[in-house]
Amino acid sequence: MIKKSKINDCVLMNANCMDVFSNIINENDNVIVVSDPPFNIGYHYNKYADSMKNEEYFEMLASLFGKTPSVVIHYPESLYKLSFEMGKCPERVVSWVYNSNTARQHRDIAFFDVKPDFNAVRQPYKNLNDKRIQKRIAEGKTGAKLYDWWNINQVKNVSKDKTAHPCQMPLEVMKNIIGILPLDAVIVDPFMGSGTTGVACAELGRKFIGIEMDEDYFHIAEQRISEAINATERRPLI
Repeated sequence: MIKKSKINDCVLMNANCMDVFSNIINENDNVIVVSDPPFNIGYHYNKYADSMKNEEYFEMLASLFGKTPSVVIHYPESLYKLSFEMGKCPERVVSWVYNSNTARQHRDIAFFDVKPDFNAVRQPYKNLNDKRIQKRIAEGKTGAKLYDWWNINQVKNVSKDKTAHPCQMPLEVMKNIIGILPLDAVIVDPFMGSGTTGVACAELGRKFIGIEMDEDYFHIAEQRISEAINATERRPLI
């Protein structure tokens, strides 16, 4: 049985994405699929085994990300394989780097069939002593456009924002992604997990559809997105 929850412009589904994805795509115009999928490396989730045969794994990803404009977060070599499986190259690629106690220190974020607008998200100026930067600040400019190299820490186990989901995405990463996508798109995450993509959409006022097969993770996402929407509604108007 599929459980469905609607919170303002966010629709959440407790279901296997392979069972409902096609209907969602057919029923919604201007969809962009954005997700950090399971990496097929035997990670420990509650119910999902994360151990498909490689051929089946990339066929599954291609069936989800190859039909519409998509943004995929993965390790670089896996994105190469996915590109080959889908028969297309990304429009742009961003590197997300972080410090960790593992051999892997970064993931890539590939934008397929959609061109991100890096001017839509601003970041703090780096060299405040530069006279050109001082002039821009004096003119009221709030920062530089976003670059294609994001140094953002992973969500640590000791973080106050950490949930029971083992692979929680940093909110800043997802807000950067959503922020540089077209404003009128419906964002769909077929592997919603703890709901960080939905939280980013809620905070940025974007339409979101999230799918998560694990009931416990679904409820975590539901609570986080609901809290984000409530916080946004309470935010004073400037």
